Amino acid sequence: MSTTVLVVDDEPAIRQMLADYLRADGFDPSTSPDGTLALAHLETHAVDVVLLDLTMPGMTGLDVLAEIRRRHSVAVIVLTARADETDKVLGLGLGADDYITKPFSPREVAARIRAVLRRGTHQPLLQQADAPILRFGSLEVDPDSREVRVDGVLATLTTREFDVLATLAQAPGRVFTRRVLLERIWGHDFFGDDRIIDVHIRNVRRAIGDDAHNPSMIATVRGVGYKFIGHQ
Repeated sequence: MSTTVLVVDDEPAIRQMLADYLRADGFDPSTSPDGTLALAHLETHAVDVVLLDLTMPGMTGLDVLAEIRRRHSVAVIVLTARADETDKVLGLGLGADDYITKPFSPREVAARIRAVLRRGTHQPLLQQADAPILRFGSLEVDPDSREVRVDGVLATLTTREFDVLATLAQAPGRVFTRRVLLERIWGHDFFGDDRIIDVHIRNVRRAIGDDAHNPSMIATVRGVGYKFIGHQ
């Protein structure tokens, strides 16, 4: 079956250009002019990849992305203006799998889609059979159920945030560079920059109640990366 792609952009010319190229390249594209219609489409259609413009009027692309991540596990590639560096980081922090800056060529878009699919972005990172629950004081990380609890209360983490936490927690004391975390979690063909790791670490710390200035779980190794310092 062809890979299904939903193109979400308020500019008709971009929607048409991408749909025509992707169809000719063997994909099965659909289009949506705004976020509300895109979310409705995802409720009734199977979609493999969403191409999501972040600068749409009305419901912004970031709002749409947050809602997609709340409801679905579909891969998302965000489309941003070249100057919107903040939007890139915010988009990746909300769970986007990659970003493409405008202007772009449809060939680049097709290549990025294939790269995201090769990474198997929404397959669980940790697939050990009957992996033990990791316990560090009040923190519990369960690789099998992919759940995190603090004082017995379920913490809310995105797929990527869980992968970051679980990677660190499985090797306490080991320092992971940002690049190593990117390669382990996003894959070797991730096109973004390593600042996305900082965004995810910040979100994980917030979710598990870890103070960045006086951490008890995740420590920053200045100029290098991060390490897990919780004690079992």
